[in-house]
Amino acid sequence: MAKAWHDFNADPVRRTPLPRARGQQGNAVLDWRKRMSDHIAYALLVYTGLQIFVTIAALRQESSSLLPYLALVMLVVGIIPACRHFERRWTRLDDAAAADPGRAAAFRRDRATVWAMAIGLPFAVTGLFHLLALIFA
Repeated sequence: MAKAWHDFNADPVRRTPLPRARGQQGNAVLDWRKRMSDHIAYALLVYTGLQIFVTIAALRQESSSLLPYLALVMLVVGIIPACRHFERRWTRLDDAAAADPGRAAAFRRDRATVWAMAIGLPFAVTGLFHLLALIFA
């Protein structure tokens, strides 16, 4: 019986058990809403750290340009609605849909997108503004 339960809760792509949180009764409960919310929170922390690091480096290189400050504003303005979009998609789920193992592929896709934005966006936007500063300087 335990093997059948394990196979039912397995990830269909990797054939590994799906991660689950403990419910009130001690039963294992999968909640995609909480998992996405956690990933967005951690991604925002990484994003903020990278944003500060990249912007400070750009400010040290630029002497009198306002472009690094504009890049900083664009990064803040861009990430909040994007993260809110992903979180809203998952928080709208009802309890049954939030525990559906069939949503694993969509979760992995959204998780990868959130992390790609969190890591790549600070470098991409700051690099774009740095390139513009070189072109128009």
